[in-house]
Amino acid sequence: MAGHSKWSNIKHRKGKADAARGKIFTKIGREIAIAVREGGADPGANGKLRDVIMKARANNMPNDNISRSIKKAAGELGNIQYEEIVYEGYAAGGMAVLVECVTDNRNRTASDVRHYFDKFGGNLGAGGSVAWMFDTKGLLVIERAPSMDEDEMMMTALDAGASDFSALDDAFEVYTEPSDFSAVREALEKNGCKFLSAEMTRIPKNATEVNDPEILQKIEKLLDALDDLDDVQNVYHNGELPESDEME
Repeated sequence: MAGHSKWSNIKHRKGKADAARGKIFTKIGREIAIAVREGGADPGANGKLRDVIMKARANNMPNDNISRSIKKAAGELGNIQYEEIVYEGYAAGGMAVLVECVTDNRNRTASDVRHYFDKFGGNLGAGGSVAWMFDTKGLLVIERAPSMDEDEMMMTALDAGASDFSALDDAFEVYTEPSDFSAVREALEKNGCKFLSAEMTRIPKNATEVNDPEILQKIEKLLDALDDLDDVQNVYHNGELPESDEME
């Protein structure tokens, strides 16, 4: 069941944007607001909130920040209404791009996203134009300690309900169906696993190879610009792109 790393190759790694912890924490704070609005401020009774809290911890968000975000979300529900929006389009060269946003101003977000698609040779599509090219999966990335046995870890993950497993040099990837994500995460957490990442992700059904240097440059600029927008939570694509250092 092992394969090439979707963790490192499929989801666009945010680079400079993720280097700014404040920006990461702001984005996770919005996810907390959505979770609190949908299921309340008690993690014990709100599975989605528990999942976001685990994601926050995997991103080294301090517990005090998490608690403040939950209290803030519970207190601001009447004033700030965040909504989740997905934009779909194509980058230069025809690579499919999905942009997941959480925003309190739909018009602002749509304008910003469209601007960058246009600026870097892409175009936005209608709803559903790209989403069908991706499967939604839960992805748990577990830090791989030297003492951890690959076969044993795989059996533990599959016994917990995982649908797929992949071993990397420094981590294990555990994939789940969306409905099984929380249960698998909690089972592995009880088993002592430390997560480098714990969240829902989009996996492309087919990849598009991109080799033209000019197109690659436009794609990288688009992905970086989108990631840098406060309203953007995640950017997914179906491109097979070389690592950034290979392009410099």
